[in-house]
Amino acid sequence: MVPKREILTTRQMRAVEAAAIGSGEITGAALMERAGAGVVREMLALWPERERPGRAVILCGPGNNGGDGYVVARLLAKRGWQLRLAAPAPPASPDAQLAAACWPGEMVALSDLGPEDFPAGALCIDALFGTGLARPLAPGIAAPLRLAAARGCRIVAVDILSGLCADSGRVLGGLDLPEAALTVSFQRAKLGHVLAQGGALSGALRIVDIGLDGWMAAAGEPARLAGPVPALAKRAGHKYDHGHALLLGGGPGRGGAARLAARAALRVGAGLVTLLCPPEALAENAARLDAVMLRPLADRTGLERLLEDRRFNALCLGPGLGLDRARGLVPAALASGRAALLDADALTAFADAPEALLAALHPRVVLTPHGGEFARLFPDLAQRLEAPAEAGPAFSRLDAVRLAAERAGCVVLLKGPDTVIAAPDGAARVAAAVGEAAAPWLATAGSGDVLSGIVTGLLARGFAPLQAAAIGAWLHAEAARHFGPGLIAEDLPDRVPAALRGLGG
Repeated sequence: MVPKREILTTRQMRAVEAAAIGSGEITGAALMERAGAGVVREMLALWPERERPGRAVILCGPGNNGGDGYVVARLLAKRGWQLRLAAPAPPASPDAQLAAACWPGEMVALSDLGPEDFPAGALCIDALFGTGLARPLAPGIAAPLRLAAARGCRIVAVDILSGLCADSGRVLGGLDLPEAALTVSFQRAKLGHVLAQGGALSGALRIVDIGLDGWMAAAGEPARLAGPVPALAKRAGHKYDHGHALLLGGGPGRGGAARLAARAALRVGAGLVTLLCPPEALAENAARLDAVMLRPLADRTGLERLLEDRRFNALCLGPGLGLDRARGLVPAALASGRAALLDADALTAFADAPEALLAALHPRVVLTPHGGEFARLFPDLAQRLEAPAEAGPAFSRLDAVRLAAERAGCVVLLKGPDTVIAAPDGAARVAAAVGEAAAPWLATAGSGDVLSGIVTGLLARGFAPLQAAAIGAWLHAEAARHFGPGLIAEDLPDRVPAALRGLGG
């Protein structure tokens, strides 16, 4: 089955639901029943021991998220669970009122809950606000969630943990929220599940199909989760059919980053890879490389001459390049019109005059900044990300990278556990190494250089910039997951084949 990779905003999900209900083929009450049943099913699948009746506190808000909670309560009661249902206010929407009317038990105020309601090992079902929250949680509403966590109860978030912005993953109001053990959402993942704090606070994420696929067109063109594509498997042919990547390195003692990138480009399937370095660094690099070819490159004039050979079809500039060297070589690389990846020194070299770099970029370029480099190129966007998130939808990393890509006229990849990638036309991908897919071992020196090499290798193979960046970010994390704890950057290129082998590549 082809994975469903669309990842929606709150507005897009509401449009899908409205289209489905407006068609007359399904009702909001039926969707609520499916959602509640899906929550119970995923709880029992994750924790099979819960097939035996247990204890749970169910927190139901006044909207449709609360309605899902009333359905969950009714279904668990039928299984013999001991339940305590609490709400900050009566149900307000018609569907939630209908679901509440079918709940046979009592309902208490949130303020009536005490420590005795949260015995260790019980579940706390958070159906307070879901994706509709647009303001910080009031202290009295956040208190039961904190109490549940303090008492050792597992939190199950219905749709999304209350207090998280579903469009940005940021905690509204900067509250200290407990982590969910399980989040059950519906039809598609939401941006808030993987961006910012959402990736760490959502726990195990499960997506329940509630029958809305026929109306997904109403979502427009959503962002997508990055992942493999069939073309990643290398086709038959001569090495020259798979491109020739050029990676530009720095002087003696600075070649490690470029070597990491070069090996990664070769591992991901570029037909040939050449490392260009100052003449005085040739011996050092030759002692460390075999399949990667070497050529001396003294200056900009040498690069311009070399690029007269059209077989060199992708360039990587930045890792270990050196700031002075970058200032001379980056303009020549960009003027050639070749597919090019700029990272590290190739970005920092223009920190004092980012407009000069931005003016030279073209659509075949991929920028791969980390947070600090992004802030130097796009300071206003970085400041918006750093500002407190007081209301939803809050400004997100995806918003920032889309604006940056539009401004730069090229693909921008902003690194992080929630790596976000966007093209100038707004098309976007998220490579989410969070939750059960986390790869914390990537937080090590040199791992970003390997990412640069992977993306450059894919550019050499002919992948379009957005696709190369998205697949590269996914593959980078997948290789890290294959290795696991103790990873250092030198390990990453050699784990790429295992990741590709798992795909049949």
